[in-house]
Amino acid sequence: MKNFLIRILLAAASTWVTFGLASSAQAEQADEDPVPTRPHQQEPTTAPKSPPQRQSPEPSSDDAQTQQALAFTGRVTAFTGRVSSEQGRLVLNDPVTKMSYQLNDQSKAKPYVGKQVKVIGKLEMKSNTIHIESIEPVS
Repeated sequence: MKNFLIRILLAAASTWVTFGLASSAQAEQADEDPVPTRPHQQEPTTAPKSPPQRQSPEPSSDDAQTQQALAFTGRVTAFTGRVSSEQGRLVLNDPVTKMSYQLNDQSKAKPYVGKQVKVIGKLEMKSNTIHIESIEPVS
């Protein structure tokens, strides 16, 4: 019985030593890996300012999620709706999102009061104002 217990203890000890050596060998190998999986790229400290890119995405008025995602990124996008007057200001009423957007250039929007239009512009989120680049009637 005594021999049996000694053999079991020796087997357990040798198992622990084997696992310990194997895990430390793997850790050393990982530390010595000369080729990193992702090369380090240094970011430029000052990025050159590029001129605003003119994009003309034309999401359909039924695709409200795409339109909202583009609008809230501050990129130039297309908005569709009806131009109307609210509190003396011209706004674009979007029937899909049920939103009213102020229009920054009232003179460009004035000929389209009461009409369905497509406005290409940039949304300023703080004031909910579209800065109009172009406006045209929807056929």
